[in-house]
Amino acid sequence: MKRIFSGIKPTGHLTLGNYLGAVRRWAEIDQHQADALFSVVDLHALTVEHDPGRVRRLSRQAATLLLASGIDPGLATVFVQSHVDEHARLSYLLECVATDGEMRRMIQYKEKSARERDRGGSVRLSLLTYPVLMAADILAYGADEVPVGDDQTQHVELTRDLAVRFNQRYGQTFVVPRATAPEVAARVMDLQDPASKMGKSHEAGAGIVYLLDEPDVVRKKILRAVTDSGTEVAYDREAKPGVTNLLEILAACEGGNPEALSGVYESYGALKKDTAEAVVELLRPVQERHKELMADPAYVEEVLRQGAERAREMSRPTVDRAYRAIGLLPPVNEAR
Repeated sequence: MKRIFSGIKPTGHLTLGNYLGAVRRWAEIDQHQADALFSVVDLHALTVEHDPGRVRRLSRQAATLLLASGIDPGLATVFVQSHVDEHARLSYLLECVATDGEMRRMIQYKEKSARERDRGGSVRLSLLTYPVLMAADILAYGADEVPVGDDQTQHVELTRDLAVRFNQRYGQTFVVPRATAPEVAARVMDLQDPASKMGKSHEAGAGIVYLLDEPDVVRKKILRAVTDSGTEVAYDREAKPGVTNLLEILAACEGGNPEALSGVYESYGALKKDTAEAVVELLRPVQERHKELMADPAYVEEVLRQGAERAREMSRPTVDRAYRAIGLLPPVNEAR
């Protein structure tokens, strides 16, 4: 059975974009077709200014929402990244294989560092190197596939490059993974700014539907979504990004084709109304299950404990092999 790994950062409340772009596929498809690992990658949340207490709260919330979305700990391994030391152990080895130029070409680093420079500040070193930690997350488990949104494919390509380079220099050690993405709504856009991804760490939430938003809040956000000039409901990313975003959301909720749906509607208002109701119904079972899990925190903690234990068992042999391959002495007790 193929193995997949994917993670989600606790940098904000999970959004409709996270669900449609990744989490729903993990629950409905990936965990049934593969040996799947899903991690709350909390170490990645430390690459920017953060409140420690909030990171802990969001980490727990993210884990609970993964379970509420239908990920079954009996089928998949669900765990918190920092609970498994192998991620950090392997990350440093891969930093010794990666180059400075590769890191500085990463799109997210270039964009975030440029914005910070414009404000007269600077970014943390970990923001530059976090794609290597992401590569370690994947390579430690011998993952064959990495389900990601299209904004993360560059990082998976880096992972592939590092795996190939390490194998060529130090001997066959890592599986070279490939990225996979859902066909529809791989990248849900902000309802108020359809040129930007619906990101959970955005400061303004008017264009972001969060998984735990109340139904009336969901409806209000979608009904107030930015549309485009003219009145024709057409699927066109360039000319009508706002309408196209709504069509893709509706299609993802109902399992339809966004281009075909465009011919069904004669007004933006009707499209917004149907999209709002589709999203409310999509999120209803997730929110109901989340409430049940919040009433039983011991269950969630036990899932994470067992998940971390399984993750350590899976990753440690590969990471130990990488340590030997690159030239490090084994611990004295092992050498004897």
